[in-house]
Amino acid sequence: MGKTVEFIFDFASPNAYLAHCILPDIARRTDADIKVTPCLLGGIFKLTGNQAPMTAFGEIKGKLAYEALETRRFIEKHGLSQYRHNPHFPINTLLIMRGLIAARRMGVEGAYTRAVFAGMWERGLKMDDPAVVADVLTEAGLDARALLDATQDPEVKAELIANTEAAAARGAFGIPTFFVGDEIFFGKERLGQVEEQLAA
Repeated sequence: MGKTVEFIFDFASPNAYLAHCILPDIARRTDADIKVTPCLLGGIFKLTGNQAPMTAFGEIKGKLAYEALETRRFIEKHGLSQYRHNPHFPINTLLIMRGLIAARRMGVEGAYTRAVFAGMWERGLKMDDPAVVADVLTEAGLDARALLDATQDPEVKAELIANTEAAAARGAFGIPTFFVGDEIFFGKERLGQVEEQLAA
């Protein structure tokens, strides 16, 4: 019986995009399932007192430059040439994260995730603009009106809040965070450890 890796997830994080690209290969190698848990990164920050790296490390000489270097190395190692930094970053992802929960309920989570990730981290679009989001979803063959309308469903809103609160209560302080059983791993740099834990 395979194990499960839980992926605490928000489209807002470029590192979540990069992890998302290679996590399926890890799951295949270890006969594991991936459980994606949509959360709000800003909500996790608020609940834990954490800050975005630009804020937390902005005054530390060399820190952000090193983060950029590490990202370039990761991209090159895994051949993720489609990635591009979004010029509108940071983007408020409340709409598209609610949309992910709605898409799951409608049975189109995979197509929705691919389309939104491409808009965010491949095409560099302003994915907090409802008109832009609608265009992206329509281009992907999805029912943009139904999905965007569903983002206003109180149950969808409540599920995203509950996920975020539960993740923070469990120990998550940022994204991407992974759980294998009760073991927590933070950051795309820990994916090797995630794979080792799944294979153990």
